[in-house]
Amino acid sequence: MIFMSEESQYKEFLINDCSFDPAHDLTHIQRVVQSAKKICMQENADSEIVTAAAWLHDCVTLPKDHPDRSKSSILAGEKAAEFLKSTDFPEEKIQNVAHAIKAHSYSAGIKPETLEAKIVQDADRLDALGAIGIARCMMVGGRLNRPLYHPDDPFCERRATDDSVYTIDHFYEKLFKLPDLMNTKSAKLLADERVEFMKDFLNRLSEEIR
Repeated sequence: MIFMSEESQYKEFLINDCSFDPAHDLTHIQRVVQSAKKICMQENADSEIVTAAAWLHDCVTLPKDHPDRSKSSILAGEKAAEFLKSTDFPEEKIQNVAHAIKAHSYSAGIKPETLEAKIVQDADRLDALGAIGIARCMMVGGRLNRPLYHPDDPFCERRATDDSVYTIDHFYEKLFKLPDLMNTKSAKLLADERVEFMKDFLNRLSEEIR
């Protein structure tokens, strides 16, 4: 039985038993944990469930171009539940943690049914926005060998978006939609601020390439 009085146990599990890509690494998880804790305090949720789910939400991550990518969060929820069963984590809360992990993913399309699950989903989506969101988007695009933008229409003004081809298209196809998909008011405010920064970045990019 692992004594789980410190979050270092979660970190130890992640380092020893999980593998990550650069955009979904330990620093990403730590940022999600930090955001989730802040939202949790504001929303009066169960911090034990939120913290565990935030730490373990990416304990399984399949590459963006993997055919089973949408199943990553389901596999992560199952793996996290098995790990928590080997610890002193309250057994009656394990399934709530697993649900929060399974529901956090955009591609999984699983609706969060609890406040804790909504918070973890919001915290993960916040990390796709702002300065860090831009950096992560570029990392993924580079890893998949995608050009930064369409040479004739960089900002999707006269064509349909296609983020399977161009990296910047991902801003329009997904990232700019995230504020309206936030579950909590506190996350929505943060998301709106971060999207404004991203739009400023695109304005500057437009000046430089034109």
